Amino acid sequence: MTEPSAPRPKQQPEERPFSLRGGIPLGRIGGIPVVLAYSWFAIAAFTVIAYGPVLAHNDPRLGATAYLVAFAYSVLLLISVLVHELAHALTARLYHWPTQKIVLNLWGGHTQFEEFTASPGRSVLVAMAGPAANLILAAGGWLLVSGGQLEGVADTLANIFVWANLLIGIFNVLPGLPLDGGRLVESAVWKATGSHEKGTIAAGWAGRIIVIALAVWFVVLPLLSGNRPDTSLMLITLLVGSFLWMGASASIQQARYRSRLHLVDAAALAEPAVGLPDTASVLDVLRHSPRGVPAVVLYGPDQRPSAVVDEAAAADVPAALAAATPATAVSYPLAAGAYVKEADRGAELLAYLAQLEGSDYAVVNDGGTVTGLLRQLTVLNALTGKQPPSAAGSQAAGSQAGGEGRDQD
Repeated sequence: MTEPSAPRPKQQPEERPFSLRGGIPLGRIGGIPVVLAYSWFAIAAFTVIAYGPVLAHNDPRLGATAYLVAFAYSVLLLISVLVHELAHALTARLYHWPTQKIVLNLWGGHTQFEEFTASPGRSVLVAMAGPAANLILAAGGWLLVSGGQLEGVADTLANIFVWANLLIGIFNVLPGLPLDGGRLVESAVWKATGSHEKGTIAAGWAGRIIVIALAVWFVVLPLLSGNRPDTSLMLITLLVGSFLWMGASASIQQARYRSRLHLVDAAALAEPAVGLPDTASVLDVLRHSPRGVPAVVLYGPDQRPSAVVDEAAAADVPAALAAATPATAVSYPLAAGAYVKEADRGAELLAYLAQLEGSDYAVVNDGGTVTGLLRQLTVLNALTGKQPPSAAGSQAAGSQAGGEGRDQD
């Protein structure tokens, strides 16, 4: 995003390397923060409750220790997921894609990247690195088990480790988002159509089809055959299916948002506004903005927009007091840095607005003159499609017409 003539403070996310908000920091691996979400303890508890009795039944000598072994199983799963996500992050680093953090949670985990420029081929390589890492772990575990040197609990955990990584690796290459294999579908459609958004939508629908297939295979078919599905298997299918369906739906929605990013344009979406110094009176406001149109943005001695006049409050001031009443008395403050240039648009504009407090943002031209007022709701409507394109076009015309020949006093 380009800077206006008056320096605008960059809003950078505050670094909190040891914040407990949302999870427990586990430190950094290769400079990448790793966070253990509190939701992971739910899947750990489920693993202990579900598999502890099974292990105790299969090996009565374990006794209560079987539950500790089950917990160790959940930790091995955690390590497997961590290796999976690290493979994504480290492969992405080869293409200079910055990784914000790795989160390990109820559903396994995810790698959160910062903004980067992708391509179909690179997207596939980064996605496939995760399952490949799990298959390598499974192969290494199998070599250890096949050596026949492990006994008792160690042999049990090693076998679990092999099968867990084999399952994670194979399951994640299924061709549908949010699974890694969905990137294959996404990239194929992306390459064929030239549209990243169409690829993501196609891969999202493929993910929904996978959910339906899993439900049919593990629930519907056993019921039709007269067999009662295993309760634990049904619960796992429900949990995994819910996660996949939500992830696929989120991918489809995000792709639709991306397809509308070109409509997120500061100049096109802003309503006309005029800038006045914060020393102005209500009478000055009423002279420049009869009936509250255009909006009035106040700026300080540094020329930075600082407040927006509430037109209803200004209109309520008695005429006899208008000249003596400061405009600041009938205004509400803008957040620090809550102004953008007319040329700002797309993902960069959204990223900047997302870091600001408040819901109104002044729009300025290259000379720093206020030309418009951008509302958060207007941006959201343009992004979600609730606002028809014709409305955005009429606002653009109004903003341009209102901005001609207007200077700050």
